[in-house]
Amino acid sequence: MEDGDRNASCRNLALQKDVHQGIDNYVKKSSTEQRDALAEEPKCVICGRYGEYVCDETDDDICSLECKQTLLSGIANSLLPVGPSSTQRLPATDECFYVRDSVDKSGFQFLTGDQAELLRKKLEIHVKGDVIPAPIVAFSSCALPQKLLQNIETAGYGMPTPVQMQVIPAALDGKSLLVSADTGSGKTASFLIPIISHCANFRRSNFSNHKKPIAVVLTPTRELCIQVEDNAKLLGKGLPFKTALVVGGDPMARQLYRIQQGVELIIGTPGRLIDLLTKHDVELNDVKIFGLDEVDCILQRGFRDQVMQIFRALSQPQVLMYSATISQDIEKIASFMAKDVTVVSIGKPNRPNKAVKQLPIWVESNKKKQKLFDILRSKHFTPPIVVYVGSRVGADLLSNAITVSTGIKALSLHGEKSMNERREILRLFLVGEVSVIVSTGVLGRGIDFLGVRQVIVFDMPSSIKEYVHQIGRASRLGEEGTAIVFVNEENKNLFPELVDILKSSGAVIPQELIQLRVLEIFSSNPPFLQLVLRSQKCEKVLL
Repeated sequence: MEDGDRNASCRNLALQKDVHQGIDNYVKKSSTEQRDALAEEPKCVICGRYGEYVCDETDDDICSLECKQTLLSGIANSLLPVGPSSTQRLPATDECFYVRDSVDKSGFQFLTGDQAELLRKKLEIHVKGDVIPAPIVAFSSCALPQKLLQNIETAGYGMPTPVQMQVIPAALDGKSLLVSADTGSGKTASFLIPIISHCANFRRSNFSNHKKPIAVVLTPTRELCIQVEDNAKLLGKGLPFKTALVVGGDPMARQLYRIQQGVELIIGTPGRLIDLLTKHDVELNDVKIFGLDEVDCILQRGFRDQVMQIFRALSQPQVLMYSATISQDIEKIASFMAKDVTVVSIGKPNRPNKAVKQLPIWVESNKKKQKLFDILRSKHFTPPIVVYVGSRVGADLLSNAITVSTGIKALSLHGEKSMNERREILRLFLVGEVSVIVSTGVLGRGIDFLGVRQVIVFDMPSSIKEYVHQIGRASRLGEEGTAIVFVNEENKNLFPELVDILKSSGAVIPQELIQLRVLEIFSSNPPFLQLVLRSQKCEKVLL
């Protein structure tokens, strides 16, 4: 016993010394650098690898600095007491260390009821509707295929984000969900991981030479479809899981051939999938999961009839619906599409990503172009950036003007460009050969630009919902970003909601916007306005 205590103490001191002195050459930084534990050796309480070190704050065995950070994360500290007397030893096969002793019939290990509620409260996870599983704090807590867990790690996912914590176990449990979370919060992985897991397990237990699609995911744009498929391929690598991209701009014959060869997941836009279903014999009777990304956009922009036509071709699938902005109308449609839909929202619904700093600037329409050039020439320009405009012609003209006037390489992107053109423009932007993309709303939904931390809303969109999505492109997974927004009197119809959004985010509101908003309020009460004017206190009131 004394020898064991002495060895633990030595390892503890060694870890403290290396960490505090910043000399981490001898300390494994990542769990992937650590070897597997032998039978008689201590195991890391996070990942189960060789517990080479002892955490100086909790006295738990850990394998690396990465697992120490996970152990000491805010969630861990809020849910578990620390110290030798209360250390909770866990099975090395499970990274989730907030577990009950019992496991339910689905194979999940859950938080206790109190722990689940505390975690939801702390992370602003709101659940409305049917009872769903408790959140998870590690992907390995969900009985996912081992290869999928490896792919998740390879893709760079550490701990699940709040939306992934709640949605993944609920989706794996077969619940139909309507999910609202910030742009860049990890929504795509939260529906792809359950879909891939279900498809892989289904194929292994129901082998057939004639493989029909098991899941369908629809998005409103080709770019978003491509991004979702790229993520699906990355997460599904090495599993019995293939995808088919069904979008306009690519030959339909090629897309049909791929489906006929056998795929598990179809990712497409509603219009092209309808064309495929009406012109060719594509069987969807094995589809068990129906996903709608950017569901409010899909159901409110002329796609509703097409979506419902596709939905009626399916046999009561589990429905997964996602967006950063969800209205009551969408909730009604969701309840029609699936029985007992559970609504999950992260943070405050229909609000901008907290990580995006909004900088509204009052600029008259005839001066917006020069103001944009001034910003691009200033120290505030942090490429790569996306500039949002209201029309396709405006995108072409403004991108040319930026290149000519500032020397900064800019390209336009909109729906009239061919698929190949759009792919090449995005490639040049992502590899850094183009610093600015001037885009219509086609890039306002769902697209993750890993390097983009600044967007400029040159033309305010027609709705606050689209504004929330556009500025959300400046942040991914909580990283800070900036949205510069040009406003003027032409956007008067959006002032009430815009002021509310800016106030809730703590943004500085332009004085002109405040004045016009107050005058609008006064105009609805003429006697009050006259009283203010007579008392010569108008300026004080307006400011």
